Amino acid sequence: MPEDEAWPTPVPAPAPAPAEDSVDAGFARDMAVHHQQAVELSFIVRDRTDDADVRRLAYDIINTQANQRGMLLGRLDAWDLPTISEEPPMAWMDHAMSHEPHDGSLMPGMATNTELDRLRRAEGEAAEVRYLQLMTAHHQGGVHMAEAAANQAEDPTIARLAEGMVSGQQSEIDLMADMLTERGAEPLP
Repeated sequence: MPEDEAWPTPVPAPAPAPAEDSVDAGFARDMAVHHQQAVELSFIVRDRTDDADVRRLAYDIINTQANQRGMLLGRLDAWDLPTISEEPPMAWMDHAMSHEPHDGSLMPGMATNTELDRLRRAEGEAAEVRYLQLMTAHHQGGVHMAEAAANQAEDPTIARLAEGMVSGQQSEIDLMADMLTERGAEPLP
């Protein structure tokens, strides 16, 4: 090979796919489900209020979480792993975070079917307050899941995505606390 020609840079072999019951796969599956409900909540409130700030927050959550959901499902597809597991939700996490599904709520922070119905029936400021309360609880549950994945995931893409979720959702929790205060309300206990 002539001196002026460089050797091609070797391309690293792709990392092996994680196991189906790994933190990486479990987080990707569970957070995709969790994000889907955040998108649903945000679409509901978008149609129940004219408040520009709440609608802007809902729009941001719809776009951010739908995009992240796509990335999570894309990782599962790239790993050739199923998007649905026979394991209960959050089996990849410590038992301290376990959650018994009830009334449609599959994981901590997720709204129940009854809470979703109440939001669908609310109008104006009542819908705004209910949404902000439900989304705060939803994000708190999501932050706990993302913190666990950021600390335990082996795939660097999943770890970085989880770290970004922690930061973004904590920022939105702070914003929603201010929005609730403006409306004379507090987060759910």
